[in-house]
Amino acid sequence: MERVPPVLLPDLEYDVPPGGLSIGEASRATGVGIEALRYYEREGLMLGPAGRDAGGRRRYGAGDLRWIAGLVMLRETGMSIADVRVMADLSRTADTEAERLALLERHRRRVLDEMARTQGHLLAIERKIAAYREVVGAEGTNHEEHPTG
Repeated sequence: MERVPPVLLPDLEYDVPPGGLSIGEASRATGVGIEALRYYEREGLMLGPAGRDAGGRRRYGAGDLRWIAGLVMLRETGMSIADVRVMADLSRTADTEAERLALLERHRRRVLDEMARTQGHLLAIERKIAAYREVVGAEGTNHEEHPTG
């Protein structure tokens, strides 16, 4: 199974012991809930199943945690679960870099489009704030014309 080169995955901000982290520790380290980690594995969103200790409990290595951090980034930028699954499938297959690139370029386009929409909405909000500041400022200078109580 081909693995994604580490340079393409987010850096880890925590140390992973040689035996890996338990699912609870991985959850705390990545900010992903325990049930979400199980879901990622069950739905084929991970590169492979998490390792297991002698008792059969999941153990997450540094590569697993980098992959999870990448999944979080993709999901937080709006990538669908279906596209994340495609990325995971492609990442497990050799010589699929062109397909991965195409998927990421399509996603980038959607992210940029969403950012442009958000920027437009932000501009409208800023205009409303400016208008309300004018009203509040005008009211603040004419207290005598607006009796309280």
